[in-house]
Amino acid sequence: MSADIVSQFIERLSWDKVARHIAAGRPAILPIGAAAKQHGFHLPLNTDRVQAEWFAAQLAERIDALIWPTVTYGYYPAFVEYAGSASLSASTFEAVVHEIAAGILDGGIGTLFVLDTGISTLARVDRALARFDPARVTHLRLYQGPRFSRVAGQIAEQRHGSHADELETSLMLALAPDLVEPERAEASPVLRQEVPGRLTPSDGNSPNYSRSGSYGDPTLATPAKGAALLAAILDDLDEQVSVALGKNAMRPQPGTSR
Repeated sequence: MSADIVSQFIERLSWDKVARHIAAGRPAILPIGAAAKQHGFHLPLNTDRVQAEWFAAQLAERIDALIWPTVTYGYYPAFVEYAGSASLSASTFEAVVHEIAAGILDGGIGTLFVLDTGISTLARVDRALARFDPARVTHLRLYQGPRFSRVAGQIAEQRHGSHADELETSLMLALAPDLVEPERAEASPVLRQEVPGRLTPSDGNSPNYSRSGSYGDPTLATPAKGAALLAAILDDLDEQVSVALGKNAMRPQPGTSR
């Protein structure tokens, strides 16, 4: 990671340097990405955090933003049967996000981007941010943009999926290949029916049974698919941020190995 990118993370700066950056009007990014959430046999528990901080660094480089420490615990009830996976209650998670965001804004930040890598967290983060001025706070839904959805639909070969699957594993192969163990990837069973709720590694009769914890088929993942998805997400982020800032967010060609 370059020295310029390191300087965007406030946890690596002294408080007086942070104060000077805030006084200069730099925006802030608050990444949300689990560090204790199973991602199958082939990906680490901090997969969401890795993605959140990678995209935060990319975005910060484009708009000269400061990055606050990642919120690594959240509302992830679907995964608690898998060892190491943790989930806060919805109310606790909402309170945590609200209080952190309030502290950032009270500290003098004029514009805050909350970068969210979750699915179950989306509605909760919306609720946490609802009382803030929308001109100052923007919820960036990392995997909800139109370009990502279009590219995902074009390249996906799996019949179902949404977690540690073909798409998420492809992303990780592109941005952090050293963290992926492709030989350990295991597809979840063919769904008899899609039932919202917790995945389970032990109840073979459950429609949500997945021995590995994957929901989809990560064996179909490739770095090329991941690179296409990364580019789509960055374009979606640029559009959202440009609207929020009222100007074009110029960006260089994205790297895929930082």
